[in-house]
Amino acid sequence: MRKESKNQRTLDMYVRLCEGKVIDKKTESQNFGVDERSIQRDIDDIRAFLCDRSKSNGRDTREVVYDRTKKGFIMIDDGHSMMTNGEILAVSKILLESRAFTRRELKIILDKLVKGCVPLKNMKLVSDLIANEKYHYVELNHKEYIQDKLWEIGSDIHEHNLVSLCYARANAPGEIIKRIVEPIAILFSEYYFYLNAYIVEKNNYGKYVHKYNYPAIFRIDRIKNYKHLDEKFKITYANRFEEGEFRKRIQFMYAGKLQKVILKFYGENPEPILDRLPTARVIEQHENECTIEAEVYGKGVIMWILSQGSKVEVLRPESMRDEMKQILQNMIKLYE
Repeated sequence: MRKESKNQRTLDMYVRLCEGKVIDKKTESQNFGVDERSIQRDIDDIRAFLCDRSKSNGRDTREVVYDRTKKGFIMIDDGHSMMTNGEILAVSKILLESRAFTRRELKIILDKLVKGCVPLKNMKLVSDLIANEKYHYVELNHKEYIQDKLWEIGSDIHEHNLVSLCYARANAPGEIIKRIVEPIAILFSEYYFYLNAYIVEKNNYGKYVHKYNYPAIFRIDRIKNYKHLDEKFKITYANRFEEGEFRKRIQFMYAGKLQKVILKFYGENPEPILDRLPTARVIEQHENECTIEAEVYGKGVIMWILSQGSKVEVLRPESMRDEMKQILQNMIKLYE
């Protein structure tokens, strides 16, 4: 039998209720060396605490109720303030499929996700459902730990800090280039995290200005010697970067100028194009074919068009159509 303060006793029971455990008044009174009325008052205090939270933020809908089948008090939730089992499972599957993290990073994240959000009674079930994929998880070749780097970059974006970085190019990993940039967004695509940033250089007056009128894209695991400078950059509200709008128009993180493309889709259902290119819209519809217009940055869209085979034809711009012809001719030569 142990004697403890009321606050410590109440917190101990609260934590166990959050973990999905059952609180039995008789057992608790014996464990803490108090009578059952004291335990009931502790439970009433927890109920009042949860009620106040519900009134103050409207999101915490947890309650402590007596469950006759379990012969004790349990914490219930209507599902609005906490993630459901299905949501946890879905997020876990997405994380596994993304291959965005090293094996060690992923294990830590998934363990925290399951232990922190899944009720105790369902914890083993959720863990078992993702266990095989965790075991066979294949991390990417770069094997870089990037979580701390993500947070550092995110802080510099928020603080508008100019940043100096060294970057290893994909086509020449041994060649390191140095850039001064205005970091504006972090994006994720096709296994990797990317930094969107305007490359800047000093003008004749010693002031940093944009080298290009569109942002460059840096794969974060290739960024070396990252550090922020003791200088800020300014963004007016009218010129602020909207990563959601940028994300709609970029494919495979290939930067470049914004351009309008017109495609012809051969088939009954253009849904795959409309899903892949969020800015796409059907401008002409015929039986078994339609014409689609979309806004895209750079030439990353070409990679996706090639994956569609003979279902998609580039109509405009003419320069992209010519580039497609050249690529296809080069591909044919590989099989001659």
